[in-house]
Amino acid sequence: MTETEWQRLLSGLVKAELKLRGLSYADLVEKLADIGVHEKEVNIANKLSRGSFTAVFFAQCLTAIGSQRLKLD
Repeated sequence: MTETEWQRLLSGLVKAELKLRGLSYADLVEKLADIGVHEKEVNIANKLSRGSFTAVFFAQCLTAIGSQRLKLD
C-alpha cells in the first residue's frame, strides 16, 4: 500500500469507530479532553480528512472513545 492508502485506512478506522458508537467530532473533543488531550473540533475534522496525524493522536482517539481492538483486514 502507498502512504496515502495507509493514511486513508487509519483515518477510516477512527471514523468507523466513531460511527459505530454514534459519536460526533464534538463528542470526540470532549472525550479527548477527559484524558487530558485538548483539540478543537475543526482540527480533528482536518486531521481525519487529510489522514495525516501521528500514531499518538491515533492512539489517543481510540483510547478516548473506548476502542480496545481493531481489525485491519
